Amino acid sequence: MDHQDIKSRFGIIGNSPLLNRAIDIARQVAPTDISVLIQGESGSGKEVFSHIIHQLSGRKHGPFIAVNCGAIPEGTIDSELFGHEKGSFTGAHEARKGYFEVVDGGTIFLDEVGELPLGTQARLLRVLESGEYIRVGSSKVQKTNVRVVAATNVDVFEAVKKGKFREDLYYRLNTVPLRIPPLRERKEDIVLLFRKFVVDFADKYRSPGIQLTEDAQEMLKNYSWPGNVRQLKNIAEQIAVLEKERLVNAQILSNYLPAEQQSSLPVPLRDQSKENFSERDLLYKVLFDMKKDMVDLKKLVVELIQKGFNPGTIEQNSPYINQLYQEIRPNSPALGSEEYGANPNPTITIHNPGQANGNNDDYLTYDTQDVEEVEESLSLLDKESDLIKKALRKHKGKRKAAAQELGISERTLYRKIKDLNLD
Repeated sequence: MDHQDIKSRFGIIGNSPLLNRAIDIARQVAPTDISVLIQGESGSGKEVFSHIIHQLSGRKHGPFIAVNCGAIPEGTIDSELFGHEKGSFTGAHEARKGYFEVVDGGTIFLDEVGELPLGTQARLLRVLESGEYIRVGSSKVQKTNVRVVAATNVDVFEAVKKGKFREDLYYRLNTVPLRIPPLRERKEDIVLLFRKFVVDFADKYRSPGIQLTEDAQEMLKNYSWPGNVRQLKNIAEQIAVLEKERLVNAQILSNYLPAEQQSSLPVPLRDQSKENFSERDLLYKVLFDMKKDMVDLKKLVVELIQKGFNPGTIEQNSPYINQLYQEIRPNSPALGSEEYGANPNPTITIHNPGQANGNNDDYLTYDTQDVEEVEESLSLLDKESDLIKKALRKHKGKRKAAAQELGISERTLYRKIKDLNLD
């Protein structure tokens, strides 16, 4: 049986070399009893290839069953696969045959095999190696003659390295690996598949046919199709049912494709300055900014002392102080400004007691006359609120610019303004 015969029999559309290679492997391995591990993304058609292997094998007259391992709860998976005895657990009112017993002489397709618990993996390995299994709640060893075709959409080898999948089972299942190419690697097949689907749905819903313009066809080819053939079929059905225009262009088609990923073009690197920080990150930012303010203030005092600053008040020397501070923090408001939330006219006196005894030790003190000492709040919420207020004042209430300054998203800033009652 050649490629075209297999495609016609199993409803496979496409002429991609990768697809033809997968069909070749399935056709060659089918007459044997070798275990096959089908690897491919969700929606790429792994179950179709399990049917190909079964129907082209000597077991084609035997039973076939497909089991989604990821859909069965961990507590019942052993019972589903290997059966159980009456009274073996709560609710086991009678004995029950498992899939490996029911499908004796046929083929069992274990989809999402990477989701199996480690205990079940050990039981499966024993079946693969000796054909033996034991029902849950029994001590009697039973035999079965079942061919196992497994499939997964995850990297099983990575799961092996993380200890989530048995290495011996991996190599036992992976006797012949069969990779199904994702739809984005079969660009030449995408338009063919879409036409097949819209024709089928037009017949099903008795609606006029759908035609694609050239720009719409290019959009289909350039889309990444994370859901693969399943997603393409879903889009075709939506258009066949909902779209009034029967000649679909790129603009119309874009309404049916998810907006966040309409192209397989390279994605630009994310601007880290616009990254959506968590609340914890914002609190860290507040603390780091506080620390930087203290370091800069110390630098300013050292600069004043090293420059031989003459004793006096800040009113006399404020231009010089602000010039030094702007050199340290060029983007910051001037000291004593209202934006800093400070008294615009504090009194700072620089003493030089060393003049009388011959040394040059200078130091700065605040004139505390008429000044009430206020203990600074150490609340992170208060610091966060202050930081947001400063950013809003700096950018004159423009929240988008303030959010970028704070390193958070605009949406997060709106929420925090509301939570902190900053309106």
